[in-house]
Formats: sequence, structure tokens, C-alpha cells
Amino acid sequence: MYRHIPNLLTLFRLLSAPAVALILTMPTDPHLSLAALLIYSFASATDWLDGYLARRWQTVSNFGRMLDPIADKLMVIVMLLALMGTAFGTRWLALPALIIITREIMVSGLREFMAKQDFIVHVTLAAKMKTTIQLIAIGFLIGAFIFPSQSVYFTLCHSIGLITLWVAALITAQTGIAYFQPATRHRNSQKETTR
Repeated sequence: MYRHIPNLLTLFRLLSAPAVALILTMPTDPHLSLAALLIYSFASATDWLDGYLARRWQTVSNFGRMLDPIADKLMVIVMLLALMGTAFGTRWLALPALIIITREIMVSGLREFMAKQDFIVHVTLAAKMKTTIQLIAIGFLIGAFIFPSQSVYFTLCHSIGLITLWVAALITAQTGIAYFQPATRHRNSQKETTR
């Protein structure tokens, strides 16, 4: 049974994203917001935990490899869309969110396209780091809803979340460009060999 725990954790992360998003669309309530933050925090922790357990127990599977990046991207994209739909979804949140969402979709498309060309787009350390920073930023933004909007704690959480989200957006854009460069070189070399 324990062999299925890593994949079950990944599935939990996949399903928790719409659940937390649904809570954020409800009228602001500190208890609901705290529940959303707790669910989100545990789901974010599974991003590291599922891979660690799969490697430790030597239960890495193709299903897990396929599902893990989907769960990561769904978590980030759904959370950002939900946050943009709240009363605090200003342009200062929308712009970095749209940069992140656009990059995630484009890189996913690139991976699928290049896989058909027998070219693997490897995940870089910077790309893993940007996912962590994205998750931290979103956590602070969700956490702000626990406090009244006039509270200093709301302002602190919201400000840290926004600043961190902008940092994440810059790293996200940079890693996106870094992914497209080798893919472009590969395509160009293929064109040269077919001439």
C-alpha cells in the first residue's frame, strides 16, 4: 500500500487546487481563509514530499513523473486565477500572474512538441526554485485573507506576497527563455541537416 502514497499525495495536490480556489471565491471569512491556507500549505509541501518518498522507497513511476508537473502547474495557475478574481486582484497582482501563467502554458506546449522531435527539455534547478518561490508567494497572498483588510497583518502578508510574486515572475520569465533557447537551436540544427 505504501508504494502508492507518493502518487496519492500528488493526486491530493491536484484536487486541492480547485478546492482552495472555491474557498477563495466565497465571502471573506477568517476561518474559511485559514482552512484554505492550511490545505494549500499541506498541498504545497507534497510537491517535495511525494518525490522524496518515491525516491526513498524506490517507487518512482511513469504515472508519477507525468502527474507531478501537471499538479504543480495546476496548483499555481488555478491559485493565481482565483486570487485575480478576488477583491484584491489588482493590476499589481494580475501582471506577474499573467506572466507566470503564460510561461507555464508555453513551456508545457514546448515540452510536448519537442518530445515528438525526440528532444527532452530537462527541468533545471532554476525552474525548480521558481516553483518554490511561486508557491511561497501564493501562500502569503492566501494568508492575507485571514486578517481584516485594514489590519497591519493583512498589509504585511499581502505586500510580501506581491513582492515575492514579482520575483517569481521574473525568474519564471528567465527560465522560460532558457528553455526555448536549446529547443530553438535543436530545431535549427535539424533544418541544417535536412538541407
